[in-house]
Amino acid sequence: MVDLSTLNDRQLEAAKWQDGPLLVLAGPGSGKTKVLTSRIARIIEETASEHFRILALTFTNKAAAEMRQRIEVLVPGSGNRILLTTFHSFAGDVLRQHGHLIGLKPDFTIITQEGERIAMLDEAIAKANFNNDTLSLSGERLLPLINRMLENDVSADSVSRMVLTLPAEQQEPIHAIYGAYRAHLISSNSLDFPALIAEAVRIFREQPAVCKQVRRVYKFICVDEFQDTNLSQYHLLTHLVDQERKNLFVVADDDQIIYQWNGASPERLNKLRADFGMGLVQLPANYRCPPAVIEIANKLIAHNAARSAEKQSLQALKPNADKKAIRVLRFDSFDEEAAWVAGDIAGRSVLERSRCVVLARTRKALEGALAHLTARGIPAYLAMRKDEFVSAPMRWLHAALRLANNPQDREQARRLSKAFYALEGLQIDPANVISASEAFGGNALRAFAHVALSRTEISQHTRAFIDFAVPALTDKLDFRSFTQSTFAWAEKLQGSSYSTDDPFAEYGDEKTTWSELVSDIEGQFGPENVTLNVLLQELDMRSKAPSPAQGSVPCFTIHASKGMEFGHVYLMAMVEDQLPSWAAVKKGPDSREMQEERRNCFVAITRTEDSLTMTYSQKVFGWNKAPSRFLREMGLIS
Repeated sequence: MVDLSTLNDRQLEAAKWQDGPLLVLAGPGSGKTKVLTSRIARIIEETASEHFRILALTFTNKAAAEMRQRIEVLVPGSGNRILLTTFHSFAGDVLRQHGHLIGLKPDFTIITQEGERIAMLDEAIAKANFNNDTLSLSGERLLPLINRMLENDVSADSVSRMVLTLPAEQQEPIHAIYGAYRAHLISSNSLDFPALIAEAVRIFREQPAVCKQVRRVYKFICVDEFQDTNLSQYHLLTHLVDQERKNLFVVADDDQIIYQWNGASPERLNKLRADFGMGLVQLPANYRCPPAVIEIANKLIAHNAARSAEKQSLQALKPNADKKAIRVLRFDSFDEEAAWVAGDIAGRSVLERSRCVVLARTRKALEGALAHLTARGIPAYLAMRKDEFVSAPMRWLHAALRLANNPQDREQARRLSKAFYALEGLQIDPANVISASEAFGGNALRAFAHVALSRTEISQHTRAFIDFAVPALTDKLDFRSFTQSTFAWAEKLQGSSYSTDDPFAEYGDEKTTWSELVSDIEGQFGPENVTLNVLLQELDMRSKAPSPAQGSVPCFTIHASKGMEFGHVYLMAMVEDQLPSWAAVKKGPDSREMQEERRNCFVAITRTEDSLTMTYSQKVFGWNKAPSRFLREMGLIS
């Protein structure tokens, strides 16, 4: 029996919700993940003999993995009853199964590099039927607009309001380019992240039978962090929900909408409630933050006029700490500020350092803190996404698997050849590999093996590896044994280098990261369901950044810290033009942008478990700056 005894009355009401639509307005630190997982576990346990699945959608793989683990503890062996995944991963799964209906093959590639997307868009511009000599439209210039059109579910054959706001001479060409870009992606059997969602929505919209099938499988739909959805994600969701049962359970907080630049909107919660007639449960109780932090958080967010009318203030349920929970410090220069923050962290015990975080609105501010922490010998890191592996063994492995999945991929043949040269010292022309592949049924990886083995200067160890490992991959798609063979081969080569750079730089960390990513993917889908297609597409959706060293101090942008909590929060550069941003200040005090910046500050301070330190300087990056207006709104400075 799933234990619900530790839930408060409102949490219990939400966890016991059975049928129909419900919106849970959950403030920070209110136990929303516990409520969501408890409800899912309860439904699974109470319907053990039934065959439907529960679909739970979130925005990060980390959040999805954490919830899967919690549910497995509550109801062991429940993995086959739930799909807990991200919006993009779910869309990828839909397209693997049904993409053929729009001309997409199951082994499609996900484009993660902006340079590759720009190149694809430039090709689409060349294919679009208009005279570009006078307009000089380029992929680099148009990509942000194309992103917004995809995120707002603009169909390829419709003229959106976005296009109509452009100068008249650009409207028809950009309409043509948008359609050409989407068509070019499909014909190239590749998608970028926004197109993943857009094309899944297209299938649901154009193929009612697919919608009906998916709804039959997933009787209950749950969404975490709904406030982060863009319009395309919202339309994906509305197609999934059975309009008779409307079993849609949504957790959201309109005070934490900080992705307006990515299509999120405060109005979307109102539309959700109107579209589905949502019931409402509020979770204002905060178990995370000291009461003093809750007090200033309530003062701050009350200045936002666009909040839900009935939104309740946060309630502090954590006992008062013995020491002062909030500090505000002023410095003459940002360098002094960053040095003080590093010194204050250095003065803590090793255990307490591991509970610290440095937050700022911009990456530039964090780099200053990181430099001072590093200078003091304190391990610290700046959170950032990493889309590709950089060590030669991992580049070889990833390119080989991609080439096995898509045997005529010229870019992967190039990457494979480049990594092979770094490891073995043999230069193999990828153009020759592609041309030679005709003799091997169009399989460039087989052709590469043939060309490499024909070289007399190849080492015996590498010859044995290619002889044994490549056929297992090309003939059986046995990527697991190929991976292990690659690791063994690479490690025998370690110590010899055929390039000026170290081909094994970062290899140890990247090998560990690979194993962690594969384990996470297999945990999500089940090892038996992870084909080469699934593995590669899911890898493309995940960052390749290694896990930080234990005890390291994270330096996070506010956006990167969302959903996390830390013992001691240091919020730096609390000045005008930083937090709030220059763009928000320019738009004015009542603008949507200023309200989002206020939510950014609200998110930052409510990460706090024990202490909150806010710092600001008179001069930042050489410019005189006024203290952030948010400090005044919180009543911390006059």
